[in-house]
Amino acid sequence: MIESTDALRQLYSAPKERAVSKQLSRLDQHCSRFIATSPFVVIASGSTGAYMDASPRGGDPGFVKIPDDRTLLIPDASGNNRLDTLTNIIASGKIGLLFFIPGVDETLRVNGPARLRDEPEFLQHFSAEKRLPKLVIEVEVAEVYLHCAKALMRSRLWDGESRVDRATLPSMGQMLTDQTGALLETQEQMLARYTAEL
Repeated sequence: MIESTDALRQLYSAPKERAVSKQLSRLDQHCSRFIATSPFVVIASGSTGAYMDASPRGGDPGFVKIPDDRTLLIPDASGNNRLDTLTNIIASGKIGLLFFIPGVDETLRVNGPARLRDEPEFLQHFSAEKRLPKLVIEVEVAEVYLHCAKALMRSRLWDGESRVDRATLPSMGQMLTDQTGALLETQEQMLARYTAEL
């Protein structure tokens, strides 16, 4: 069992200079373009005494706003109201982001302090959206870097031949019925409900 950083480092060579030097403290033109092209981000958050959380967020490309090279604004779209990410941000004030672009194997990582903003000047960044968010996650860019393509290449995530037919798994309604005993909602009913809430 590996229980120390020293023991861990004995298994791996030191990172290459490029892997270290690519980390930036602000968004450059490439990072900004990546975010503006991305329709999907995974938010990582956590707090003392709680498990870490990873939460997907999505929208049209550009749904995450970039007011300047040190700031990102993420609208909090309607979800399940568990508020795991939001309560973690209140508790820790930290966040990690992983941006994806369909068809692109590289990803973009951003880490930094985060705050929940409900002031009108923050919400107005999203005035053109179908629904104005209740709040915005403001992220201060502290670390940002492009992540290599190996994981997505290994998974063949964007390869059409890797696509799994939805019928391979039971519907979400069936899985939740089995897990919780709740009334069964068909896949069609769930999709209709989600579409009305988007």
